[in-house]
Amino acid sequence: MKTIIKLYVPLLLSGLALISGCTKNFEKINTDPLSVNQEQYNPNYLLSTAQLNYTGSVDFAYETWRGNLIYASTMMQGMSSVIGYWAGDKYMLNEGYTAAYWEKAYPDQVKYAADLVEFTKGKAQYNNVHQIGRIWKALIFQRLTDLYGDVPYFDAGKGYYTGNLYPKYDAQQAIYTDLLKEVDEAGTALTAGGDAVTGDLVYAGDVNKWKRFAASLMLRMAMRLTKADATLAQSYITKAVGKTMTGDADNALFKHDANGGRVTQNRAAQVLLGDGGQENYYTRWSNTFINYLKTNNDPRLSKVAVTKLYLTDVTKAQNPAFVTTAAVQKGMPNGKDLSGIAGRDVRQDASYTDFTDYSSPNPGMLKRDGNTIILTYAETELLWAEAAQRFNIGGSAATHYNAGVTAAMTYLSQFDPSMAVSAGDAAVYLAAHPYVAANGLEMISTQYWAHTITMLDFYETWSNWRRTGLPALVPIVYPNTNTGGSIPRRFPYPLIEGVSNAANYKAASSAVPGGDKLVGKVWWDK
Repeated sequence: MKTIIKLYVPLLLSGLALISGCTKNFEKINTDPLSVNQEQYNPNYLLSTAQLNYTGSVDFAYETWRGNLIYASTMMQGMSSVIGYWAGDKYMLNEGYTAAYWEKAYPDQVKYAADLVEFTKGKAQYNNVHQIGRIWKALIFQRLTDLYGDVPYFDAGKGYYTGNLYPKYDAQQAIYTDLLKEVDEAGTALTAGGDAVTGDLVYAGDVNKWKRFAASLMLRMAMRLTKADATLAQSYITKAVGKTMTGDADNALFKHDANGGRVTQNRAAQVLLGDGGQENYYTRWSNTFINYLKTNNDPRLSKVAVTKLYLTDVTKAQNPAFVTTAAVQKGMPNGKDLSGIAGRDVRQDASYTDFTDYSSPNPGMLKRDGNTIILTYAETELLWAEAAQRFNIGGSAATHYNAGVTAAMTYLSQFDPSMAVSAGDAAVYLAAHPYVAANGLEMISTQYWAHTITMLDFYETWSNWRRTGLPALVPIVYPNTNTGGSIPRRFPYPLIEGVSNAANYKAASSAVPGGDKLVGKVWWDK
């Protein structure tokens, strides 16, 4: 018995010590050293994901293909296609396509931006990444509300934090008011020398460039309201004076990676190289766009357009001897098909000689590892020119116009060095086409239209065109359009919202001026 006691007592004492030790270090001992908890997690990863997804979804550029290219590019007569499912070219409604941006933006963009903002809120060690998150979230929502009008905004992406799984649709007026406030506050709160922003794939953490980006975005947002709320617009335009981008080096670009397949490759390139169809052969620059460049002897023509790029629709191999000569460039008319019907078939059009003679985008614009252009100095300067012309804010309209047009040409080297237009060539163009105040708004808006087309940001082309009505595009003529022959003004709400968020969807849908359809209008579209 004594032997048993001698053995038992040390074991009991060691057991008590073990229990005490476990209790003392319980959390440390029971935490997986390979896992990441809230204290260890780096919110910069959320920023990287939000930035990548803004350039287009990882699911085969789903909404880029449908919203930006099939619809916006052709409605704005930047591009033309005779492919049957390119519904925007003929003002037809494909509800799956017009819903694409909404369906991808909320889970792929809003979610990550909202998580970034919520996770870093009130944490001084993450001030800069928090403010950039606010700016990026505003960038996302400007596009969303521009495309659809009233959308879930204040409660969107916060279901995990608030438990609200059925967010109401907020009025676009209230959304824009808050977007302007957010970008203004966030840009001001960015601190040079503060926390390092390591997940930034746009400016590599350069806080000063982010400040200029914020002011430029604020200017773009304010200018969207010139007809809807001129007072609010002018107040924020004034705030942006002297704070916006100062040159092409400030352009917001996202550099893609060719090695990651659909996930990391340039979104527009995937579509226009024909990865999912025959867009490479049957989608071309529109004759409206090419004729504008050609008529004005614009030096961009021989940089952005080529003929003989694809010699047959049987292969997607590019002809290395493609032609860049400006004189031979020819756009394809919008509103045409391959039906064989007179007046509709492009092969019976007066412009037709051979399909290979229609101009394609320069291959330099469609590199799989190429840049997505997000916001530019050229856009900013053209908007300043309009602000000066319209409201007498921000300096000389002519000076800003000249700077904007010059940058709209010189920035093309950011697609590929072979596409460079020199400042000297831009100066020659401007000397032949000087700014005329009497036609100022038309000149500015037309240059903005041409520039955003070369950016391949047709969403922005469409939004600014709806706001200004310039240039005066001639609608296509095609039987049985969904708009009665007028150019569409917005995307209808996704029908799935009628199931997943029924009450809020019904209220918003019934409130759209002109109806919840392609010819309805968003609030700022006056």
